[in-house]
Amino acid sequence: MSYTIGFQAKNQKAVLATEAATANQAVAIIAALRQSADEIKFIRSPQEGDMGIEMLLLLAKEEAEEMPQRA
Repeated sequence: MSYTIGFQAKNQKAVLATEAATANQAVAIIAALRQSADEIKFIRSPQEGDMGIEMLLLLAKEEAEEMPQRA
C-alpha cells in the first residue's frame, strides 16, 4: 500500500509531498521530517484515505507482522 506524506518545511508557505511504498517507510520519513522541524500536514493512502500518525503506526505494525521472518 502506498502512502503520501504532506509536510510544510520550516519558514515555507508551500505544502510539499513525498511518497512511501510501505507503512514502515512512511514512519521513517515522518521521523526524519520531525527531526528537521518540518510540520506534517497530512498522511494519505488510496486504500485508507487520510489518517493520523497513530493509525500509520498501527498499519506499520500490522505490515511487519505479515512479513515473513528471516532466519
